Order: sequence, then C-alpha cells, then structure tokens
Amino acid sequence: MEKFSVYSAILCAVVAVCYHNALDCGFVFDDMSAIVENKDLKPRVPFINLFWNDFWGTPMHMEKSHKSYRPLCVLTFRMNYMISEIEPMSYHLINVILHAVVCIVLMKICTLFMKEFTSFLAALLFAVHPVHTEAVTGVVGRAECLSSIFFLAALWSYSRCTGHKSKTVWPPLIYTVILVTIAMLCKEIGITVIGVCCVYEVFIVQRATFTECLQIIISTFKGKPVLPSWFKDSVIRCVFLVGTTMFLMVARIKVMGAQLPIFTRFDNPASMEPFPTKHMTYNYLLPVNSWILINPSHLCCDWTMGTIPVINSLLDHRNLITLLFYVILARFVVFMLSHQNDRNRAVIMCLTMIILPFIPASNLFFPVGFVVAERILYTPSMGFCALVALGFEILMNYKKELKAILWGCMGVLLLTHGTKTYMRNFDWKSEYSLFRSALKVNQQNAKLFNNVGHALEKDQNWSKALEYFQKAVSVQPDDIGAHINVGRTYNNMNMSTEAEEAYMKALHLFPPIIPGKSYTARIAPNHLNVYLNLATLMVKNDSRLHEADKMLQTAVSMRPDYVQGYINRGDIMVKLGRMKEAIEIYKTALKYEPDNADVYYNLGVVSLELKDPNAARIYFETALQHDPDHWQSLYNSAIMIQEHGNANDWPELERRLQHLEKKNPTDPKIYFTMGMLDMDRKDYISAEKHIKKCLQYEPTFRSALFNLALMLVNNLNKPLEALPYLNTLLQNYPDHTKGMMLLGDINVNVQKDLISADKHFKRVVELEPDNIQANHNLCVVMVEKGDLFGAEKCLTKVYNMAPNEKYIINHLNIVRTKLNQAIKARREQKLKQQDQQYHSKQSQTKN
Repeated sequence: MEKFSVYSAILCAVVAVCYHNALDCGFVFDDMSAIVENKDLKPRVPFINLFWNDFWGTPMHMEKSHKSYRPLCVLTFRMNYMISEIEPMSYHLINVILHAVVCIVLMKICTLFMKEFTSFLAALLFAVHPVHTEAVTGVVGRAECLSSIFFLAALWSYSRCTGHKSKTVWPPLIYTVILVTIAMLCKEIGITVIGVCCVYEVFIVQRATFTECLQIIISTFKGKPVLPSWFKDSVIRCVFLVGTTMFLMVARIKVMGAQLPIFTRFDNPASMEPFPTKHMTYNYLLPVNSWILINPSHLCCDWTMGTIPVINSLLDHRNLITLLFYVILARFVVFMLSHQNDRNRAVIMCLTMIILPFIPASNLFFPVGFVVAERILYTPSMGFCALVALGFEILMNYKKELKAILWGCMGVLLLTHGTKTYMRNFDWKSEYSLFRSALKVNQQNAKLFNNVGHALEKDQNWSKALEYFQKAVSVQPDDIGAHINVGRTYNNMNMSTEAEEAYMKALHLFPPIIPGKSYTARIAPNHLNVYLNLATLMVKNDSRLHEADKMLQTAVSMRPDYVQGYINRGDIMVKLGRMKEAIEIYKTALKYEPDNADVYYNLGVVSLELKDPNAARIYFETALQHDPDHWQSLYNSAIMIQEHGNANDWPELERRLQHLEKKNPTDPKIYFTMGMLDMDRKDYISAEKHIKKCLQYEPTFRSALFNLALMLVNNLNKPLEALPYLNTLLQNYPDHTKGMMLLGDINVNVQKDLISADKHFKRVVELEPDNIQANHNLCVVMVEKGDLFGAEKCLTKVYNMAPNEKYIINHLNIVRTKLNQAIKARREQKLKQQDQQYHSKQSQTKN
C-alpha cells in the first residue's frame, strides 16, 4: 500500500508537469458547441433537460441531433459553469485532475493481472502518451476521462464479486452494473466494460484455456455438455452482466428515438461508398489507429473529409498494410491462446482492453461521424500501454544482459512522449494555433483550411481568411461549406457581387432530389445557410424581397426543422408589411423549437408594429423565460417598462438594466435608459451621471444629447452647461428642431442673443412651417427687439394657426395692449411736440 501511494504521487506529479500548460488554453473546436453555445449548461435550463438532450444540447428526438448521449458529462460541465461560467481554466483543471485519477485507477486495475511495478509503468506510459492531449486538453474530451474512470471502477468492482471456483458475491456485482451505467452515461463506450468483465471472468479468474472453452462449446452442441465446476457460477455472473447490457442498449436506443445519427459524406467519406470500397477503407483504419498509438509524432485534431482517401481498388498498396496488421493480430491471438500462464492471461486482458472499447468507433458495425479521432483512442490506449509495459517486463526477464539498454530506451520513450505531450498542449491554446498545427500534418482536409479561416474571421482579418477559404475550395471543390465561407467573407468585405457568385456555386453542389428518399439524410443543416446568406444579400435590395422569400421557402422545404429559415422568412414578411403572415411563419418555427427566444422576440417586435404593446410585452417576457440573457428582449422590455411609467415596475426595470450593464458594460443605450429612469424618479443628479456615461461611449447619441441639455436647462438650472451638448447635437443632426428650439430659448432668456435666437427659430419654421411653438417664439424675439407691430402681426398669424391655444391669445392681448399703449404714448408725445412747436411759433411772433 505504501508503494501504491508513492506510485500514485509520482503519477500525479508527472501529469501535472505534462499538462500544467493546458490550463492556459481556451475553448477550441468542439468545445465551442459543447460548452460555449450549449444552453444546457445554464442554471436557468431545467436539470431534467440534460437527460433528454444530446451532448451538444440538441433534443435527442430531433433529426439533426448527433445522438451523442452523455448527460453525466454535461452535468460536470454545468457544475463548472456554476463555478466560473465560461472561464476555460476551471474546465481544463478538472480534465487534468480526471486524467490523473484515470492513471491511478488504471495502475490499480493492472495489478489484477500484472505485477505492481509493471502496472505502475503501464500507468506512467498512459500518463504521458501524446495521443491523450485531445482528450485531456480538449475540454470535450472529458467524456473519455469520466467514462474511463467508471469503466475501470466497474472492472474493479467485478473483481470483488468473483473468485476461482467460488460463488457470486452479489453486492459488488450490482455495483458493477451501476458503474457500467454511469460509464455509459458519460460516454457510450463505457458499456464495453461488460465484455472486458466476461473475458476477465473466464480467462483470468477461472484460468480457462482456449481448448477448455472449445470443448465446452462442442460438447454442448452434441447434447452431452461437459461443464467444469466453475462454469455455473461464471455463467450466472456473465448472463447477469449481458442481460443488463441488453437492457441498457434498449434504453439507449429508446432515447435515440430508434434512429441512428445522420452524417454526410464529408464527415465520413467511406460510409457512402459501396462494397468493397467501404470495407477495405474501414479495415485500413485499424492499422492507422494502431500506428497513431505506436508512433504519435504526427497528431491532427481532424481526420475527416479527404485526410484518408477511400480505397477503391484491391491493388491499392494500403491493403497490404491492412493484411500485415491482421497477421500481427493473429500472431498475438495464437500466442495468448496457445498456453495458459500468467503472461498469456495478461496479454489476453491487454488485447481485450484495446479491442472492445474501440469497436463502437471502428465503423465496422455501424458508421460514425468521423474517420479517425484521437480522443476515442483514450480508453483503448489503456490496454495498449499495459501491453507495452508487459512487453518491457518480458524483455527484462529474458534479456537480462540488455537491462541497461532497455531502461535507457524506456527512459527515452517516457521523456520524448512527455515532451511531445507538453508541446502539443500549446497547439490547443487557440483555434488558430490548433488548426495551423493540423495543416502541418494534413494538407488534404478542406475542413482544416476552413477552420483556420474561421479563426481569422473572428479577428476580422477578412483578406487572410478568404485565402484559406479559397484554399479549402481548391482542396475539396465539392465542399459546399467552403463555398459558403468564401461568399460570407466577400460579403464582409462589401463585395456583394462576388459573394452572390460564391453562394450560387455552393447552391449548384447540392445533391439532386431523389424520389422517395429523405433529403435531410444527405445534407448537413449548416449547408442550408447558403439559402439564408443569399436571401440576406437579396433583402438589401427592396425589389428582390420576393426572390429572397423564395430562397428561404426552398430551404425550409428541404428541412422542415430549419428554424433559422422561418425566422428570416418572417423578417422578410415584416419588410413587405405582411405582419399577419410574419406571425404565422414565426409560430411555425416555434413548433420545431418552442424554446427559441429569438422567435418570441420577433413576435414581440411585430406586435409593436401592429400597435399591440400588451402582446409585445408578453412575447418579450416569454423570450426571457427561455433565455434570461436574451439581450434584445431584456432591452425592449426595459424600454416598455420605462415608457409605461408605473413606479411599481421601477425596481424590476432597474434590475434588468443592471443585468444588461453586466452583459455589455459599454453599450450606451443602457446608460441612456438608466438616465431616463432617474429622470422619472426625479433623481436628476444620477440621471446626469448616467447620460454623461452614455455619451462617453457614443458622443453623438442623439436622444442623450438633447435630453441631457433639456434636463440641465429645466431641472438643474444649468442652461449654459447645456450649450456644448446642443452645439454637438446640431452639428451632427442639423435638422433637430427640438434642439434648435431649446438653443433658441437659451439665446433669448439667458444669453439675450436675439440674432441667434431669431436664426434658430426661423430654421425650425423652415423645416416645420406648422410648428406653433417655433412660430410663437419668433414673435417673442420680435417683442424682445421692441418690434411690437411685427410681433402683433406675427402673433395674429400664429393665433389663426392655433385659435384654441390660450397662451397665444394671452400673449397677443398683451402685445396689443402694449401696442395700444405705445400708440397712445406716441400720440401724446406727438401732441406734446406739436404743442411745443405752437408755443415756440407764438413766442417768435411776439418778438
């Protein structure tokens, strides 16, 4: 036990050294779909959904589901999300810890059929093997790590329930079934441990030979079975395990909806080929996978598409490699069955642990969605590493004079593998580095060029991304996705004509419609984006809206569950003003994805267009029920609450705005709405702070500039501080009449700049001849200038425009009174002047 603890500590230290740089890696490749975009990780999603959806968060019953059922693995991702949300380091840390646990448990399992030090060496080889970087450093590889832990735990538990010629100990056997179930719910290959347990029962525990097993079978067929003493109890245990296996398989098929996943020929080219091409290719993949384990010098994250060309001829030299592989395998089988000793039994267990876990991914019994995948070698490599360690032990015993050389070779192997693993982790740091490293190994896979292009797209390096997408087209001219990528990049570069040409090329590559055969079985859902992208280009031109609609109708006819097609069709109906049709189309989309928040949001927008704010509010709230982080629904519902003006709703409005601020702290609209809420609350100091923060992020925000100026004038009594904001407003929006009116008021009332005020009010009247207030203010300027005759004429005109406005009548009366007084004063002055002139003349006459 003391040695075991020391060995375990060494294994943990080695794993830490080899994988500590994995903690600096981000989410790459499949991590994006399984974690970043997987809604099942969010606490708002009901826990039970994990058991109805696949590994990527798609409902299992949907045709587009990958059918990868790993709810317990997704559960661990969800726990990670609760701790650190989308922070990669915690996810990578858990993976590294799980890998260390696998190494320790593997060492424990190997002691069932190998010496303790040999078991430690097997675990050490497993700890440093470079092929495991995809399973450990790639976060989605956690499924392999978790499944392997429970795979090994199930085998250990089974070893506790059995014994040589002994009765069954039932509790450990039941625990075995539970552990097998857990292993399968982490990843499907976990169920293969049942076969490993049966082999362990027969050849390790009962020490049966191949000859003995053959005699049992032959005598049974003859009707005179010759059964050894151990047979009955072993059969009971094995039948119990196999029976539970069948039950688990039936349950798994039931969850899948009795459907196999649908893959295209780009995922697995050989799967679409006839006999014997398909079978020659699939058999060739066996030595390919074996060579990756033996010589992991050229690792690649993606082996699909043209990476391994299909074998079309019997004369293909690769068939010789397949034949050599089967010869070597046969030699192993003959060796392990020809004798019965501890060494042979260990070889049996090693080969069993290699072969059985690999069978589900071998393509030999049913097609899978890949050609070769390094992470699926994680569990089979346990048997491989044990076999290498066993071979090392045998050589050490039989070639004692070569011990130093053998130890040197083993040291070099461990050092080179550990170094390769450490360096390989750097490739997984980002998507760009990962796919660039893959291109150094594999230049025949268009998907790799596409993925490098996607990584460059994220940095908005359009020209460089376009080079990689065009290279993908040259490598695989019939790759629909590559042509779509070229078109999308041209569109991002504002080259619409070239974009449409690229999309049309992709469209011409679609497989023809075959009567009686489902189209969905032969096209990837993401390829339908070509219709979406073409429609998006067309809607830029109002004359092509109907053409765009036809494109989307074609897309949804190909795959009725293509929800994005319905969403975009609804948007086109809105542009055409056909609101009722838009609503029906959006509701059709909800039949396929009843929890799609985007659809509910769009329904809310249409309801606003139809002047039905109550329905709009309901749709926005429903969208938030399905996705509390749905930005547009949060913002629009916040606006509706603010405009409604109900003080009871203000705390909820504030909560939503704070949530929006947390999601996007640089969005100026959030701070503007906060400022408007503050104004409703009459907290003008806070309102000023929020609106000024809004203007920090968008200095030309029209409504913010005006409302801030208005508040400074009317509520904070700082009219001169409003001037810079009004000047900025009118510089950027020279026809903003309200801004001109407010500036004119400041000119009149504060600055006494009647010339500027007159100019601003006249400009408003030019833009809005019927603007009563502007016309009235012009009259006010005339009054301030002392032009009462002009003011009276002006006010009379305004009065005729708005005879019911009392303030105009009052002002007109005041001006008329002043005018009468002025006329009377002039008359009196004139009479006085005349009187003075008369007296002056009289005086001159007397003289």
